[in-house]
Amino acid sequence: MSLTTAAPTGTATGGTAAANTGKVPAADARRHELAAFLRSRRERIAPEQVGLPMTGRRRTPGLRREEVAQLAAVGVTWYTWLEQGRAIQVSVQVLDAVARALLLDPSERAHLFALAGAEDPTPVVECPTVTPGVRTALDQLAPYPAAVINSRYDVLAHNAPYAGIVGDLGALPHEDRNLMWLAFTPSRFRDVLVDHEYERDVMVARFRSGMGEHASEPAWRTLLCRLRKASPDFDAAWQRHDVLRPGNGLKRFLVPEVGLLSYEYTSLWLGPGQGPRMVVYTPRDEETRALTARLPTRTAATGAAAVGTL
Repeated sequence: MSLTTAAPTGTATGGTAAANTGKVPAADARRHELAAFLRSRRERIAPEQVGLPMTGRRRTPGLRREEVAQLAAVGVTWYTWLEQGRAIQVSVQVLDAVARALLLDPSERAHLFALAGAEDPTPVVECPTVTPGVRTALDQLAPYPAAVINSRYDVLAHNAPYAGIVGDLGALPHEDRNLMWLAFTPSRFRDVLVDHEYERDVMVARFRSGMGEHASEPAWRTLLCRLRKASPDFDAAWQRHDVLRPGNGLKRFLVPEVGLLSYEYTSLWLGPGQGPRMVVYTPRDEETRALTARLPTRTAATGAAAVGTL
């Protein structure tokens, strides 16, 4: 099964297309945006914020270009060209130094590297916590099953109806609370998941798509190695190089003592990019709606909504 979709192709070259349509090439647009972004960040910083003395009259607010170059330990000419949007090669080490000199916060730093078309050597690690508000929302969604899942398929939190389908995730080691791991190794999740071969291929393709942005992160590489070692089926699917972006879809579960549940699942993103998302399962038919009412809505032990954290 192939999950890739070929992109449409054209006959005109990039330069010819730009000339004919008047459009600015993407690389030029990014450089111009990068130049404007650097100027705006430089102009907001007072010299005393970075330990520099206030000397001479300043015609513009903030730091001078030579001061940013001094703080980042790069050449003044080079930094000037960067701020002018010239087509120069930029190393990740220099970008890191500029980010520190300009006191960029995590969002600004990520934006800087994205505009420069470079991979951040020290990316902001995705926070695995789930806020009390998100936990309350999970509770309130009962009797509909719902869970918070990140792009690596770790289950960060879930409500009691979801546990009624996939089992008690809280009883598992943290590293095993991952839907791909559960789908490719013996588990209740694998047992109840109808169409499991197709569903597993979809998860692998989406995992590979996310891996493109996280290839250097230890948590991603560790999970990949575990799965390839534990499951020949996963390894075979991984070798096909299928890719698929996250999205919504249909899923069926055959749950003992409940019956066949047919759901439409919807992903509600909890942050920018392909980060954690709340996945909500809504019945596709009246039979599933009636059977869903037989799933637990509270945990038996504590009376609280079932949640698991990583």
